[in-house]
Amino acid sequence: MIKPGRTYIVAEIGINHNGQIYIAKQLIAMAKGAGCDAVKFQKRTVEVIYSQEELARPRESPFGSTNGELKRGLELGPAEYKEIGRYCKELGIEWYASPWDEASVDFLMEYDIPYLKIASPCLTDKDLLRRCIQTGKPLLVSTGMCDLQLIRRATEMIAYWGGEIACLYHCVSTYPAQVEELNLKRILTLQQEFPRIPTGYSGHEVGVATTLMAAVLGAVSVERHITLDRAMWGSDQAASLEAPGLTRLVRDIRVWEKARGNGEVRVMDREKPIEAKLRRKYTLTAGLERSR
Repeated sequence: MIKPGRTYIVAEIGINHNGQIYIAKQLIAMAKGAGCDAVKFQKRTVEVIYSQEELARPRESPFGSTNGELKRGLELGPAEYKEIGRYCKELGIEWYASPWDEASVDFLMEYDIPYLKIASPCLTDKDLLRRCIQTGKPLLVSTGMCDLQLIRRATEMIAYWGGEIACLYHCVSTYPAQVEELNLKRILTLQQEFPRIPTGYSGHEVGVATTLMAAVLGAVSVERHITLDRAMWGSDQAASLEAPGLTRLVRDIRVWEKARGNGEVRVMDREKPIEAKLRRKYTLTAGLERSR
């Protein structure tokens, strides 16, 4: 769970499991090995999200020759999610998912998860938001493709309907995102505009430095897509971190947490012997004095 003083680091598996539970479990183990706090999936009811025309559209993939075969092939079912829950509990890592429709919300409520994630494309879906709120689960809300007016409207309506936003994530919905698109100072804007809602960062860029910078700017949670291999088949693989990058990101964020301190200006205990050894005089007195 998100706690004060410690960055909640989420490995977004999404659909990078390519419909295979064994890949999903490898990614969960990778996230745990890197020191992440949670993994996240995406859940869709294909026939609800996509029109029949869209599902029938020709599209070559490992699952067949239509877009429908692709979308259905990427979805995990009850047995797979039961195994995800069991495996995450065994490893000691949290998991949850972003539902893209009301039926997927109901599906996820069959499992013991701490949050529901509102994906950026879903933030304008009133019925989906209300169904998520009705579960009583705290919400994690991404803000890609949103201006400040839309974010304000969404947060107001979630509060009006009785929902709780556990974290509001700055997000840029390009895959991969270019560095000049990231606008990390938007984290500061969200902190100022929504002081009662913790602010996080959901990144789709290449590399780890800018996600570390988001933590330094005050993101209480960071989320990055992960993959076994960026060259694997799949639309999100190129915007994902492999194991070495994920491990480095977690390590550097934990170093930052140790290094940031509390801002108090004082002489450190380990400085005092150095002070006694190196300071020749201590004749500077408090206050201002006129030079004589």
